[in-house]
Amino acid sequence: MQPSRMPTYSVNNDGTGPYAIFSCERCSREYRSAPSVVQAVTQSVAKSTLGGFLRNIPIVGNTAANQLDNDQYRTSMNQQELAQAWAQMSSSFRECPTCQQIVCTSDYDAIADTCTDDSPRAAEIEAAKAQQAAAAFKGVADVFGLGGVLSESVAKASAAAAASAATASTATCASCGTALASGARFCASCGTPVAQPITCKQCGTELSEGARFCASCGTPVA
Repeated sequence: MQPSRMPTYSVNNDGTGPYAIFSCERCSREYRSAPSVVQAVTQSVAKSTLGGFLRNIPIVGNTAANQLDNDQYRTSMNQQELAQAWAQMSSSFRECPTCQQIVCTSDYDAIADTCTDDSPRAAEIEAAKAQQAAAAFKGVADVFGLGGVLSESVAKASAAAAASAATASTATCASCGTALASGARFCASCGTPVAQPITCKQCGTELSEGARFCASCGTPVA
């Protein structure tokens, strides 16, 4: 959903007028507005010329010229300037209705209309990111002639990520049907305890329901 407020921000100035830096409240990625040049002159030569011109005008004189100098380097913005800066950057942000944080579009799931951390598709999103990262890494490896060596490991990693996403996406609360996060011990919606997998006390392998012996090490199930 569209933000109802501004995210965390700061005001900076590199000598061309003040600008606002809006930060994602999830990943801290920064988005900078254009410098506010209501009175500032960005070209130093033009500023010097105009400043000298103003100083030679009776009545206007040094006051206007000094204001011009100060505006170029000030590190504050009035409400109107801040509103204009936010208008430039607001399209890069969304507000999560679950956690109420203002996050950048990279951390927002437009389909679920929540931030990626609160999305029921979180596992799928992470799997997609893993596949993208693996593809990018493979591209770099190919440049150095290592693509063949990495292809098998990349395929295994992608398959594991896809399997994990499929498992996580089908896990739901037995009481209310809400999608469960991976490793959840209680339902985030109704608080119902989530049945935890039984593991072998000897090797830690997850045991299937009704198993009498561990399929990995043969240890009897108590």
